[in-house]
Amino acid sequence: MSGPPSARILVPVGESITLRNTVAYAVREAATRAEAEGAATVHFAYPVTGRVADQAGLEEPRALLERVEVWARDDLGDEADASNVAFETAVRAADEYLFSPADYARTLNEYAEEQGLDRVIIDPEYTPAGSAPMVQPLEYELERSGLTVEEAPVERPTRRARLVRGGGLAKFASVFGASYLFYLAIGGFAGTFDFVTGAFSAAVTAALLSQISLSDAPDTRTPVRLLRFLVYAPFLLWEIAKANVTMAYVVLHPSLPIDPKIERFEAAVWGDLPVMTLANSITLTPGTLTVDVIDREFHVHSLTRSSREDLLAGALERAVRFVYYGRDAMAIASPEERRAEVDDE
Repeated sequence: MSGPPSARILVPVGESITLRNTVAYAVREAATRAEAEGAATVHFAYPVTGRVADQAGLEEPRALLERVEVWARDDLGDEADASNVAFETAVRAADEYLFSPADYARTLNEYAEEQGLDRVIIDPEYTPAGSAPMVQPLEYELERSGLTVEEAPVERPTRRARLVRGGGLAKFASVFGASYLFYLAIGGFAGTFDFVTGAFSAAVTAALLSQISLSDAPDTRTPVRLLRFLVYAPFLLWEIAKANVTMAYVVLHPSLPIDPKIERFEAAVWGDLPVMTLANSITLTPGTLTVDVIDREFHVHSLTRSSREDLLAGALERAVRFVYYGRDAMAIASPEERRAEVDDE
């Protein structure tokens, strides 16, 4: 039988519409435990997404943590004697790159071990990597490390909850729209018959496949990602064109200067769709072929040294991160730089 909730609480911090209510909930929980155990502590930790080059890069995290501490002390005034509950704030991972939920979980778990914390309260809208959903995979990774994890039951409804309720209709509409446009693009716009039969075919397709074609329901981020993809498509075509010229040179060169090799690297993307996009983009670019992907580890066959260097320079990876996580997510080290950093350690 599990015991009472712990009085040693860790709260990951990031800008969100429910952060204020999450702080209030954590303070109430700490005050309740302080009354029962005599003391409680709440640590607010801000994991930084990318490596910070100078102190100016820490101004935003520190400002948010200061605001959070002010909220916490204001809330504590209504709950208990301030001497019973202690607050600590910390900026974490300022000297490394965090990409996936596993990276954030590792950073938070290390901090929890250092401070003797064993309970984590997560903001239900916590998205430190931009627009990418992270709460559920982060909870899973933290629970694997032995921490007690819970989402703050904030009163304000979250976007994620609304998506669960409306997911079926959103999936149906997305598959219907894509199928209908594809039907009309292939069959043409000859008349009413095409519009009617196209709508019927799209409806049948959506009814049969909408629940299995999309693992997650489209949300408010989907239109933005589609717009970013329109920017990404010309970039990918340009990369393909450049690689074609390089491959033509290699094929026509008398000495056939090839240097085939299987390259392995851990990509800074997660989730089925981003990983698929990066893997297919690599394969579409002549000179490289995605052989296998295990979690985030890519196994890529490269035909020449130059194609391998271009791959490890990370241009495609940054572009895919732009599509799914936003412009700020492009500011990361390349796979080659990350590999060199690991080797130095």
